[in-house]
Amino acid sequence: MSIKRVLSGIQPTSDIHIGNYFGAVANWVKLQEQYECFYCVVDLHAMSMPYKPGDLKQNTLNMFSSLLACGIDPNKSVLFVQSMVPEHSELNWILNCVTSYGELSRMTQFKDKTTLLHEKSKDHFVSAALFTYPILQASDILIYKADFVPVGKDQEQHLEFARNISARFNKQFGEYFKPPQALFTKIPKLMSLADPEKKMSKSLGPKHFVGLFDEEKVIRKKVSSAVTDTGGIASSEMSPGVRNLFEILHACKKMNDFDSLKKDYENGSLSYKLLKDTVSDALVELTSGLKKRKAKLDENPDQLNQILAEGTEKARTLASNTIKEVKKLTGLLV
Repeated sequence: MSIKRVLSGIQPTSDIHIGNYFGAVANWVKLQEQYECFYCVVDLHAMSMPYKPGDLKQNTLNMFSSLLACGIDPNKSVLFVQSMVPEHSELNWILNCVTSYGELSRMTQFKDKTTLLHEKSKDHFVSAALFTYPILQASDILIYKADFVPVGKDQEQHLEFARNISARFNKQFGEYFKPPQALFTKIPKLMSLADPEKKMSKSLGPKHFVGLFDEEKVIRKKVSSAVTDTGGIASSEMSPGVRNLFEILHACKKMNDFDSLKKDYENGSLSYKLLKDTVSDALVELTSGLKKRKAKLDENPDQLNQILAEGTEKARTLASNTIKEVKKLTGLLV
């Protein structure tokens, strides 16, 4: 039986935060032991929102080395940068031609990000790329003929969109793309430390997240300032802030501490300071090893460039074959 293929991507931001790590990257590391995995830093997607060229380049390289530091093994997975495989853009245009305006207008991400741009500036600019973003995302998946895409429930719409495009392409040009399937895995949904009603995000500001490569004193300060609730007596329902701290502790696999503190909570004797200190200790332990690995990688740019070149070559070999076949099917010259 042939091994199944997985595709997933991550946007190049300045640094990974623990929400990104536990919500996606840690799972990628596990998946590479079971599947043929293609992981990409999706720098083209990042261009759909306002950005500075120098920042994009630096953030892309930083994300690449961060993924390696987190455990993505180039001997087990194909790790590459999206823009270095131009076939993504080529398939993107072809799939644009089998996508309707109505489909795109129903995508919730466009509405959400447009609202965010409105909130940030009155003189906002909404690019057409932000509107057609899901087609490029579908191209990322379909060009490698991925069997599975690891997604959370909030990403189901985008995968369904890719499935619909593949079905329409097949109907028009003949059976070619197999519809990608969702790979649901249990992943923690970490919330903002300062506003635990909102998902952890760097766009909310520094106090809302913990960076995976933050210094120890920064981690401890952010966790110590995390919102819990008033008082230390257990209520009938755990507050969002306290629940979020327990979720982080669970994600760090500190189950003895988790169980002990959970018992304190249930008995009404939980010390929020002890909970925060324990969470801080767990995060410092996790991040210290990752920081050392990343520092070692960043000290050797030649090695990073070699890994990037090898990943690009592997990705392009498969992607170029797909494009040749798609061109023949669609009547384009090869």
